[in-house]
Amino acid sequence: MTATRHVQPTGAVAGYRPERTLRLSVELRRQFKRRRTIGALGLMVALPLILIAALKFGASEDAQENSRLNLVDVATSGGLNFTLFVLFATTSFFLVVVYALFFGDTVASEAQWGSLRYTLATPVPRMRLLRQKFAAALLLSVGALVALTAVAVVAGGIAFGFDAIRTPLGVTLDQGEGMLRLAGMVGYLAVHLLVVGTLAFWFSTITDAPLAAVGGAVFTVFVFAILDEVEQLGSIRDWFPTAGSFAWTDLLQTPVDSGDLFRGVIQSLVYAAVFTALGFRHFARRDVTS
Repeated sequence: MTATRHVQPTGAVAGYRPERTLRLSVELRRQFKRRRTIGALGLMVALPLILIAALKFGASEDAQENSRLNLVDVATSGGLNFTLFVLFATTSFFLVVVYALFFGDTVASEAQWGSLRYTLATPVPRMRLLRQKFAAALLLSVGALVALTAVAVVAGGIAFGFDAIRTPLGVTLDQGEGMLRLAGMVGYLAVHLLVVGTLAFWFSTITDAPLAAVGGAVFTVFVFAILDEVEQLGSIRDWFPTAGSFAWTDLLQTPVDSGDLFRGVIQSLVYAAVFTALGFRHFARRDVTS
């Protein structure tokens, strides 16, 4: 009779609350202690500084005397322009790898270490564990993107000045307008990169090898990026996961052409929802024995 007082009608121990297990703050602290998190965030801070050094010390007289407006010339005309250059240079590879790393490593790494089953035996509900890991990966990925942008704005402004944006098309935007459009660009990229992130997340629930999850997502995106260059495929390219990777550059136009931006956001959210659902579906049926 005494023993039954310590058991809930569901069979759980008295006082057990599934919603209190593995809080997001706990998962984030765990992720921040990992070397890959520290390394990735460190690269986000270091990359703009490396690019500034390259632009500062790698400029030649020929480049300075060239009257044609090119990407590097625009990059050195101000901090906001430098930030645009950084985003343009990192969109197709660096940010893809970062999103794939944070999302793809989150479940597979624990499965590889053998700690996944012990976490579930705590007991943490299976779907709650996956939801918390997804939320932590999302916060880390978006945080890394914001950190890259913030460092580029500050460091670029110190190095090249806080001037208005000059686009390659000759359009000039003042600092206030430029910051608003830059925020829109970062927001678009945060959503679009969810495609590769959720793809890696799905792979992470399938395999016990983090490298397979991260590498598989990156490889898949690169294959579609290559196919996107094949003009013979016609309009089918518009449905690729990589379609709209650089649609954020439309925010540099005056007036802004929002057609590709809306399409890119909606299409990215659809892909992200499908990959996330597949990940949760597979993990719900997975026999965690590692």
